[in-house]
Amino acid sequence: MSTIAVTDASFAADVLQSDKPVLVDFWADWCGPCKMIGPALEEISDELADQVTIAKMDIMESTVVPGQIGVQSIPLMVLFKNGEPVAQKLGAAPKGQLKAWLESVL
Repeated sequence: MSTIAVTDASFAADVLQSDKPVLVDFWADWCGPCKMIGPALEEISDELADQVTIAKMDIMESTVVPGQIGVQSIPLMVLFKNGEPVAQKLGAAPKGQLKAWLESVL
Protein backbone atom coordinates (compact mmCIF):
# COMPACT_ATOMS: atom_id res chain seq x y z
CA MET A 1 0.00 0.00 0.00
CA SER A 2 1.40 3.38 -0.96
CA THR A 3 1.33 6.49 1.14
CA ILE A 4 -1.90 8.46 1.05
CA ALA A 5 -2.33 12.21 0.73
CA VAL A 6 -4.34 13.92 3.48
CA THR A 7 -5.67 17.45 3.61
CA ASP A 8 -7.30 19.64 6.23
CA ALA A 9 -10.66 18.37 4.91
CA SER A 10 -9.77 14.66 5.05
CA PHE A 11 -7.59 14.65 8.20
CA ALA A 12 -10.32 13.69 10.68
CA ALA A 13 -11.57 10.76 8.58
CA ASP A 14 -8.18 9.55 7.30
CA VAL A 15 -6.13 9.99 10.48
CA LEU A 16 -8.15 10.62 13.63
CA GLN A 17 -10.85 8.03 12.88
CA SER A 18 -8.54 5.38 11.41
CA ASP A 19 -8.77 1.84 12.81
CA LYS A 20 -5.00 1.48 12.69
CA PRO A 21 -2.10 3.79 13.54
CA VAL A 22 -1.33 6.54 11.01
CA LEU A 23 2.06 8.16 10.52
CA VAL A 24 1.59 11.65 9.09
CA ASP A 25 4.55 13.15 7.24
CA PHE A 26 4.23 16.94 7.24
CA TRP A 27 6.18 18.19 4.22
CA ALA A 28 6.40 20.82 1.47
CA ASP A 29 7.49 20.69 -2.16
CA TRP A 30 10.35 23.17 -1.56
CA CYS A 31 11.82 21.09 1.29
CA GLY A 32 14.88 19.11 0.16
CA PRO A 33 15.01 16.75 3.17
CA CYS A 34 11.27 16.08 2.72
CA LYS A 35 11.91 14.96 -0.85
CA MET A 36 14.82 12.79 0.31
CA ILE A 37 12.70 10.72 2.70
CA GLY A 38 9.71 10.41 0.35
CA PRO A 39 10.90 7.22 -1.40
CA ALA A 40 11.85 5.63 1.93
CA LEU A 41 8.39 6.32 3.33
CA GLU A 42 6.82 4.76 0.23
CA GLU A 43 8.87 1.59 0.79
CA ILE A 44 8.11 1.51 4.51
CA SER A 45 4.42 1.99 3.70
CA ASP A 46 4.52 -1.17 1.58
CA GLU A 47 6.57 -3.14 4.12
CA LEU A 48 4.43 -2.23 7.15
CA ALA A 49 1.06 -1.95 5.38
CA ASP A 50 -0.64 -4.33 7.81
CA GLN A 51 0.54 -2.34 10.86
CA VAL A 52 0.37 1.34 9.91
CA THR A 53 -0.93 3.77 7.29
CA ILE A 54 1.56 6.38 6.13
CA ALA A 55 0.02 9.68 5.10
CA LYS A 56 1.58 12.84 3.68
CA MET A 57 0.26 16.33 4.35
CA ASP A 58 1.56 19.25 2.28
CA ILE A 59 1.78 22.14 4.74
CA MET A 60 1.54 24.70 1.94
CA GLU A 61 -1.79 23.31 0.68
CA SER A 62 -3.26 22.44 4.08
CA THR A 63 -2.43 24.96 6.78
CA VAL A 64 -5.10 24.44 9.45
CA VAL A 65 -4.05 21.02 10.84
CA PRO A 66 -0.30 21.79 10.86
CA GLY A 67 -1.11 25.02 12.70
CA GLN A 68 -3.26 23.20 15.26
CA ILE A 69 -0.56 20.57 15.85
CA GLY A 70 2.16 23.21 16.07
CA VAL A 71 4.31 22.16 13.11
CA GLN A 72 7.26 24.56 13.05
CA SER A 73 9.90 22.58 11.15
CA ILE A 74 9.69 19.95 8.45
CA PRO A 75 9.95 17.13 7.70
CA LEU A 76 7.99 16.24 10.80
CA MET A 77 6.47 12.80 11.21
CA VAL A 78 3.76 12.34 13.83
CA LEU A 79 2.31 8.95 14.71
CA PHE A 80 -1.38 8.95 15.64
CA LYS A 81 -3.01 6.06 17.49
CA ASN A 82 -6.71 6.13 18.32
CA GLY A 83 -6.88 9.74 17.16
CA GLU A 84 -4.09 10.95 19.44
CA PRO A 85 -0.49 11.91 18.63
CA VAL A 86 1.75 9.43 20.46
CA ALA A 87 5.22 9.95 18.92
CA GLN A 88 7.02 12.30 16.57
CA LYS A 89 10.28 12.47 14.68
CA LEU A 90 11.74 15.68 13.28
CA GLY A 91 14.12 15.73 10.33
CA ALA A 92 15.25 13.37 7.62
CA ALA A 93 16.96 10.07 8.34
CA PRO A 94 17.97 7.01 6.32
CA LYS A 95 15.24 4.46 5.64
CA GLY A 96 16.61 1.98 8.18
CA GLN A 97 16.49 4.55 10.97
CA LEU A 98 13.00 5.72 10.02
CA LYS A 99 11.68 2.16 9.93
CA ALA A 100 13.37 1.20 13.21
CA TRP A 101 11.94 4.29 14.93
CA LEU A 102 8.46 3.61 13.57
CA GLU A 103 8.53 -0.04 14.60
CA SER A 104 9.68 0.95 18.10
CA VAL A 105 6.68 3.24 18.62
CA LEU A 106 3.97 1.15 16.98
